Amino acid sequence: MKATASLPHTARHRALAAGALAVIALAATACSSSGTSAVPGGGGTKSAVVSHSDSVAALIAAEQPATDIKPESTAAKIKARGTLRVGGTQTAALFSLLDPTTGKVAGFDAAMSQLLAKYIIGRPSTRLVNVTAQTRESLLKSHQVDTVFATYTITPERTKQVAFAGPYYQDGLAIEVRKGTAGISSLADLNGKTVVTESGSTVPTAIKKAAPKAKIQLFDTNTECTQALSQHRADAYVLDQGILAGNAAGNKDLQVLAGTFAKEPYGIGLPLDQPDFREFVNTWLRKVEANGTWAKVWKATVGTEVPGAVPTPPAVG
Repeated sequence: MKATASLPHTARHRALAAGALAVIALAATACSSSGTSAVPGGGGTKSAVVSHSDSVAALIAAEQPATDIKPESTAAKIKARGTLRVGGTQTAALFSLLDPTTGKVAGFDAAMSQLLAKYIIGRPSTRLVNVTAQTRESLLKSHQVDTVFATYTITPERTKQVAFAGPYYQDGLAIEVRKGTAGISSLADLNGKTVVTESGSTVPTAIKKAAPKAKIQLFDTNTECTQALSQHRADAYVLDQGILAGNAAGNKDLQVLAGTFAKEPYGIGLPLDQPDFREFVNTWLRKVEANGTWAKVWKATVGTEVPGAVPTPPAVG
């Protein structure tokens, strides 16, 4: 998707109700084909949110810590520190959204980072560092974060600057509009329209290719893009389907058009100079995919708003 793993970018555990946009305003975000029907995303009830949080907490509690961490390895140093420093966001519903009632972030990315921390440290001890599409690489290079879980799309250009474990998820780009919008059902319909998306993402290239006359406006965060659309300053918002579905779940005036275009493989961003950690994280990722944990996390987070069966995880490596 966006700069955060442009494509496919834990328990995007959740405040998806009508107050989600108000929550989003509290923090900065780290971010297809046609069809006219909306992707379901009505926002769950409070009891459903509690149930989803409880199910993810149970999965994290059941995660078995690694027993073969090599001395002097990157994982060993993180274990000794006692905290996994995670580059992420607090504003991506379904992936990593701040719950003001608990002070914790919840969603697919949040859950996956906590599972990794449990595997390394023995407890889900993470410290979230807010990132944007513009800051992810620099934070990894300077080792201010150990990992980036932020719908971080893997691209050839990015692999020159950071290492990616995974991919751990694959999404597709989609179009979000205000309910009642007529004349937009595909990318080509964006010609002449004002379209918002996140700066630093791969989306502008995709839009220009399909709709060269579209007027593209870039914002740093998902929050700003959503506000521009809601306030009639834009006709459409293009980004990863999962993130847009989270927006629609918290805003009854928005809808995501059915269908996706382009593939967005999300990777776990890691420092380029720690190849041992990439191997370690990939080993863990294969384990949680094989034992069904990955699928259960998806169902409790992204799967509550994105329709369809649990997707097959993309091949790691």
